[in-house]
Amino acid sequence: MKQIFLYAGQGSQTVGMGKDLYETYPEFKNEIDKLEAVLPFSVKELMWQGPEEKLMQTEYTQPCMAAFAVGLTAVLKAHGIVPDASAGLSLGEYGALYAAGVWSAEDYVKTVAFRGQAMADAVKGLDTAMSAVLGLDAAKAEEACKKAEDSGKGFVTVANYNCPGQYVICGEQAAVEAAEQAAAELGAKRCIRLKVSAPFHTKYLEPAGEKLFEHFKSVEFNKPSIPVAMNVSGDLLKDGEDLKELLKAQVSNSVRFESDAEALLKAGAETFIEIGPGNALSGFVKKTAMKLGIKPQIISLTTAADVEKLLAMQA
Repeated sequence: MKQIFLYAGQGSQTVGMGKDLYETYPEFKNEIDKLEAVLPFSVKELMWQGPEEKLMQTEYTQPCMAAFAVGLTAVLKAHGIVPDASAGLSLGEYGALYAAGVWSAEDYVKTVAFRGQAMADAVKGLDTAMSAVLGLDAAKAEEACKKAEDSGKGFVTVANYNCPGQYVICGEQAAVEAAEQAAAELGAKRCIRLKVSAPFHTKYLEPAGEKLFEHFKSVEFNKPSIPVAMNVSGDLLKDGEDLKELLKAQVSNSVRFESDAEALLKAGAETFIEIGPGNALSGFVKKTAMKLGIKPQIISLTTAADVEKLLAMQA
């Protein structure tokens, strides 16, 4: 297991994403053009013209990110670059499963679009917040949440275990504020509020998980052709595990990407290729690898220039 494809999660989207890839690589263009007919809106128009406010809405972000992933995966495959295993963060896990052949491109994008709408519907009217806590270990991040809850401020939990020293907490506004204060008292370097539209990976998303599980009955699932690191378990997908149950649980349970990265590194991963946009996962893998004393090659792909650089390295 040498080469790993990493698929970015929600939050890394940006207006203009993929335009230069579309103009440079026919494989990217062909995939995007085909997906235009699958969705009820134009991914090209939204990705390249925005407005940013619309692109940031969950029900639009997710299919746009998926379309980007399909296009870039096709470019790499056309040049003989394929993964030995795959992983992703939250939405990115679906890209990792696509790379493993679990779904066709059309079913992948349609399923992600359904997921985005189900998540948006589940959180309407909620007053919640997400905050990245920097500089604490996981146990102290959990302790900060417990202190906030014990003080009667409401619900807050660790939603994302990203990498050593970076954990995302999520919950009710007052509870998140109290947890941020508790984190500071426990030695956190700082807390950064995230610009997101929903309390992802918390109990509030359980209705979305139920809807997804029903939707999966109409989607064809193939057996993964390569190992896939799963967010809920923090480990590689095992034979016999019910993938549909894992995906149902994923939207309302903590993302354990740090554990995913550890599992891949311990299995012998040497090169990580992040299929963006963005390079957040590359940073998470680097910090996790440092903790293990390992130095893998880490490459982030967002633009045509990034791809050209990778192809030159492979030549």
